[in-house]
Formats: sequence, C-alpha cells, structure tokens
Amino acid sequence: MSSLNLDDFTDLIERPDGGMRRDAEERRARFAVPPGALGRLDELGEWLSAAQGAVPVRPVAQARVIVFAGDHGVAGLGVSKRAAGTAAELVREAVEGGSAGAVLARRLGVGVRIVDLSLDCEPGELPESVENRRVRRGSGSIDTEDALTLEEAEQAFRAGMAVADEEADSGTDLVVLGDLSVGGTTAAATLIAALCGTDASVVTGRGGDPIDDLAWMRKCAAVRDALRRARPVLGDQLQLLATVGGADLAAATGFLLQCAVRRTPVILDGVVSAACALVGQRVAFRAPDWWLAGQTSGEPAQAKALDRMAMEPMLDQGVKVGGGAGALLALPLVQAAAALAAELPEAQ
Repeated sequence: MSSLNLDDFTDLIERPDGGMRRDAEERRARFAVPPGALGRLDELGEWLSAAQGAVPVRPVAQARVIVFAGDHGVAGLGVSKRAAGTAAELVREAVEGGSAGAVLARRLGVGVRIVDLSLDCEPGELPESVENRRVRRGSGSIDTEDALTLEEAEQAFRAGMAVADEEADSGTDLVVLGDLSVGGTTAAATLIAALCGTDASVVTGRGGDPIDDLAWMRKCAAVRDALRRARPVLGDQLQLLATVGGADLAAATGFLLQCAVRRTPVILDGVVSAACALVGQRVAFRAPDWWLAGQTSGEPAQAKALDRMAMEPMLDQGVKVGGGAGALLALPLVQAAAALAAELPEAQ
C-alpha cells in the first residue's frame, strides 16, 4: 500500500492567475501592433503573465533542461533499433555534448540536468555529472511483468517531485522536460493507449531511429500484451505507472505535477513526456494548464495524448531524438513572446 496520496494534487494545484491574464490581455490591446498580428505569440505572452502572476511579463531568464533516464526491459523484445540496456550510451553522448539536445542547449545557453532513475549499468560507469536517483537497474518487461513494484514507483515519483522542488527553489523559471531511454516509447504508447481507450496499432510508432515493419509488429504486440495488464489498474495512476510505466516515467509524472504545484511552467518534448502529462492530467485536471507542448514529433501516441489534453504543439518539426531537443526548439518562441509582451510600445 502506497503512502503517497495522489488526490492531494487536486487541492494543491491551482490554475495560472486568471486575473493577471485578463490584465495582460487589456495591456496587449493598447499596443501599437494590433491584437492578433502576432498570432500565438500573444497567447503565449498572456499565458506567461498568468503563470508568473506578473504584468508586464518577466523575461524567461533561467530556463533549464531536465532529463530523466532509464532502461526498459521490454526493449529486449526487439522493439527498438538500439540494443536493450544501452540508454547509458545516450546519456554519455548528451553529457559529452554530442547529442542534438546538448547542442541546442549549449546554443541557447540553457543548463542540462540528467537524472538516472533506472539505467541498466553500474553507477560508476556514468559520467559524474549524471545525478543518481536510481530506483532499480532497468524496469521490468511490461508485456509479461510489472515495470516496478508499487514501492519503487512511489520512490521514483517522489524523486521527480524532489527535483521539481529543487528547481523551483533555485529560481528556475521554465523547464524543458526531456527523456533518454531505450524502450521508453513502448511504455509511453501503452500508457496513452490505456488512458485513451485505443488499440495498440493506433498508438505504436517507429521511434527516433525508425524500426522496420517486423520490429513495428513486435512493438505492437508488446503494447497489446501490456495493455491487457494495464486495463485492470486504470483507476490507480501510481499502480498504472508501476505496472506498465517505468522508473523514468514515474519520476517525470511526479516532476510535472510538482512543477504545477510550484507554479513552474514546463515545455513538453515528445511522446514520453506527453504520456507522463496524460497520467498527470488524470491525477489533477488543472495540472496541464502549466504545461506547453513544444512540438509534434510525428509519433501517433503523442498526437493522441495531446489531443486528449487539448494541447496544440507550438512547432511541427517531427523531432524524435529525445533529450529535450524538440522542446528546446520551442524555447526561443516562449522567450520571444515574453520579450514582445513586455517591450512593445503602446499606441500613441
């Protein structure tokens, strides 16, 4: 029995300040640039004002990329081009600056924090900068076994909450949420299919390094088998994460919900962060008001999840590489929206 009461999030999470949003809209109406001429940038600026509780909006000055990393046992079924248990290679690439996410973060001047929840390697094999909050070494193969015990799911969920609190306490004013995993998109597709009531074939994509038809059929079969195990626990979101999620996904879900509690805006990346956001919405219906969809990756499960949450991606770039790369592309838009909302002159 878990000691974590997810129902508390419903009471703790409030919507962004509606009064501030109205004030921002009234201020915008007085600009020399006519309302509507800036398209979605107007909406973003007003959303930021509501999230910050400030008019005019403050610049986004301390953004941060948070990446939760883990391996998934289901990768052993050949559902990915990468070998099972090799997510540590992706982590090392990111730390050494060679990943797409690392390049973009460096170009944008944004710090990156990588947290190990369930990588399938010895902790000493990882770069020192990788934060060790490991719950277990690799999550279980969700087609035939639980990804985690309920206690492990709670530990991972609380680890994500703790990271959110640390970021909020340190002054982070916007988070880009990313993931690095092998097999994570299979778990994400299962969560989304379960919560949206759809079949495996509807949500199963081909991943960042596209798999062939045979691998896609294996992935569909894995999602189908995992769905059978997920449906009986749909009413308990922590148990759902334990059954067909994984330590990295449980941590990201806890992180997203605690960011909403702490009034910290988040840009979602791809299908994994979308799956965690969908679980978070089931926990606290107001939580998605604190999140933005950075871009559409082209993964069918992500599109399904964003549609269910009524979230419109800011960009359509089809980036699937993980590590926050797709969401980072949207960060300059958010920063631009803040600058325009704060600095455009009023009509004379």
